[in-house]
Amino acid sequence: MLPLRDINRSGSFPLVNWLLIAANSAAFLFQLWLPPAVQDQLIEVAGVVPARFLTGSPLAVLSLFTSQFLHGGWMHIISNMWVLAIFGDNVEDRIGHARYLLFYLVSGVLGALGQVVYAPYSPIPMIGASGAIAGVLGAYLLFFPHAKVVTLVPIFFFVRFIELPAWVFLGGWFCCNFGAGCRLLVLPACKAVWPTGRMWAGLRAGCCWHACLRGPAHSKFFKAPAIRRRAPAAEQ
Repeated sequence: MLPLRDINRSGSFPLVNWLLIAANSAAFLFQLWLPPAVQDQLIEVAGVVPARFLTGSPLAVLSLFTSQFLHGGWMHIISNMWVLAIFGDNVEDRIGHARYLLFYLVSGVLGALGQVVYAPYSPIPMIGASGAIAGVLGAYLLFFPHAKVVTLVPIFFFVRFIELPAWVFLGGWFCCNFGAGCRLLVLPACKAVWPTGRMWAGLRAGCCWHACLRGPAHSKFFKAPAIRRRAPAAEQ
């Protein structure tokens, strides 16, 4: 299934969401510009290495933020930014620009720490915005569970455009990603928990922050229409 758009108008321009997409894209293009050997060094330094936290290295804390803006390939960044572009604007509209930026970064940090808890001795660097985006999707799911998502569904040689409730699509998205993580259990070392741990930690962060960051809905699309009551006719 490929999400194309959600039927959920935003009441404000998602400035922070687009700046995050631009920052991730610029960082990825910078990665591609570097020689392969330097790319590996960048990932080693800026990525989250769980074993580094045991040594008390100052890079460990900084990598919780820098790792969110690095990606491992075209499909990695395109899939992350595609989903963020579709669902992030409504969460930003709901909680405000500044709180959305804080929410995104903290979700990413908590997602990375979730990986550290799952594999504390792993020497493998972890990069990507999956934890932050999982937090955004978790918040979207709780804010707008019944919003419609226009989804492209291939059926044999045909494709259909189906409107799915957000809870159906996002629930399927999380299950598919969890299944992908479970399939990696056949790999050596701790690679299996990398996608799973970060995604679920980010999701839990989104659900917890939902209660803290709830504010008045700014989107007119979700405001209940006013009910006009007809005045009772005067008795003749």
